[in-house]
Amino acid sequence: MISIDELVFDENGLIPAIVVDAVSGAVLMLAYMNKESLKISIDEGRTCFWSRSRGELWRKGDTSGNVQHIVNIKADCDRDALTVYVKKAGPACHTGAESCFFEDLYGDSTKPFSLSTLYEIITDRKENRKPGSYTTYLFDKGIDKILKKVGEESTEVVIAGKGGDRSEAIYEISDLAYHAMVLMAEMGITPEDIIKELASRHVKPTNESEEN
Repeated sequence: MISIDELVFDENGLIPAIVVDAVSGAVLMLAYMNKESLKISIDEGRTCFWSRSRGELWRKGDTSGNVQHIVNIKADCDRDALTVYVKKAGPACHTGAESCFFEDLYGDSTKPFSLSTLYEIITDRKENRKPGSYTTYLFDKGIDKILKKVGEESTEVVIAGKGGDRSEAIYEISDLAYHAMVLMAEMGITPEDIIKELASRHVKPTNESEEN
């Protein structure tokens, strides 16, 4: 663990801060901090930056309500740049986009697949029912059908695990993960809710208990 005094600020007393979504891993924005804004960020647990255009401190979300709650801050190997991992309470960009980085300059613009991406697709199917979609079919059938599929896929995972077939286990676990996410979307449970619950179970080992 290093201190603020060990960081390398530029000639204007600033250090670039790359803000990253702690859940999805997506880069949200690039801003700058000085020692004062960095200390405020640490003390308050939410991002505070230095506005180069206005020449003043600005707490992200004071006007928009899109507060960024800090999970972790890391310095790079030269200690002259930061990554700030946050849980966001709304879009990062003033345009209303989730991330400030959405203008293609080069290469494939396909969004990398992740469990968060899958959850977004599932929730979109719930809100915008697409005819012929299996996900739409599950939502149309309702909670009982969804729960039945979760139970069936759980059994398939057990059978695959017992059989020792790694490829089959991957296939069945993927089916279970998908159906579990459909259940989550049906019940209004987000990936952030699951991560928060798992994080609450991660405790330092003591003489009385073991680490998860």
